[in-house]
Amino acid sequence: MRANIAERKNTREKPVIRYGAGELYGCDLTMLTPALIRTLVDAPSKSQPCPFRDSESLCNKNGGVCTLRQFSKTGDKVEPVRDVSLVATCPNRSYDNNTALAWAGEVLLGTDTPIVLTELPFLKSTKGGRDNDPAAVGKIDMVLVHPEITTLQWCALEIQAVYFSGASMSRDFTVMKDWQSPGLPFPQGIRRPDFRSSGPKRLMPQLQIKVPTISRWGKKMAVVVDQAFWDSLGSISEVDHVSNCDIAWFVMDYQHDGRGFHMEPKDLHLTTLDRAVEGLTGGKPTSLADFEKTLRAKLEST
Repeated sequence: MRANIAERKNTREKPVIRYGAGELYGCDLTMLTPALIRTLVDAPSKSQPCPFRDSESLCNKNGGVCTLRQFSKTGDKVEPVRDVSLVATCPNRSYDNNTALAWAGEVLLGTDTPIVLTELPFLKSTKGGRDNDPAAVGKIDMVLVHPEITTLQWCALEIQAVYFSGASMSRDFTVMKDWQSPGLPFPQGIRRPDFRSSGPKRLMPQLQIKVPTISRWGKKMAVVVDQAFWDSLGSISEVDHVSNCDIAWFVMDYQHDGRGFHMEPKDLHLTTLDRAVEGLTGGKPTSLADFEKTLRAKLEST
């Protein structure tokens, strides 16, 4: 009788949903043994290779968290939320097999084997002296170049991951370092992907600074994001051909091959800069009447 009551109680219990580490050093957390979880989380800083870059690149993130993922806890049962996509928290995640770079090169340059150059000086200081070093003022993070360099076909490329707000991962790491159970550790703190900081506050200024000049030069800007980031944006009107766009958005999604996740091309979106800014802003201004109504209510409550 008591067992039946407890069983009915568990079926009524609402699950607790939290974001936690989806991958550690490229490994799907849900497929790791407790021993491997302990080993990875306890690894010294910059001691583990980044699985998405070249063999000499080391991960510079403590704990090696590549992505966030939602987990559900009902009673003592912890499981990943299956219908919610992973969210990349490290830009290196999008280098996965160079698939995104090859896709961007094919669409914008006609080659899936572009030469990749990084950190090219872009802005020159208007002041004299040591500040006149263009690298000290601004740079383009990445440029893809067609391997037939006589005609110098190229495009700029930005990769945007997502910051998160809320609890740090330190309490999660503390639990993982002593993890012995066969199940999954549940995230210890409340956190969420901060798409507002990542989009309007970080990516949008970069596009507004770089795209006008790049477009005047007759070149394109490629932006690589994952599906979760794209879904967070407001509606963006698109153009019908790459020749009419300022920005080509290469949206990647995660597929599981039985051992772990890999990124695959999902959707291509071609937009102007103006429409992209509207989508990144993700809203429209309220009316003066509505704003002042809220303002008066605030005044009356103080």
